[in-house]
Amino acid sequence: MSPIDLVITVCAVLSPTTCEEQHLHFADGGASLQQCAMKAPPYIAQWIGEHPKWTAVRWRCEYPHSNDKA
Repeated sequence: MSPIDLVITVCAVLSPTTCEEQHLHFADGGASLQQCAMKAPPYIAQWIGEHPKWTAVRWRCEYPHSNDKA
């Protein structure tokens, strides 16, 4: 089973053009990338609840280091 990262693009509530990506470990053993994306909303809601100055604008799931250059 490969670990999966839930990548959330978040923007500052007071400055919507200030955005960044947050990488969360998606801990649902054996989930596929598609299952991760479908099960992501509760994880996102928890993160936003802990970081009220940010709002989530999109998310995706990927395998860690999948964007690393060889």
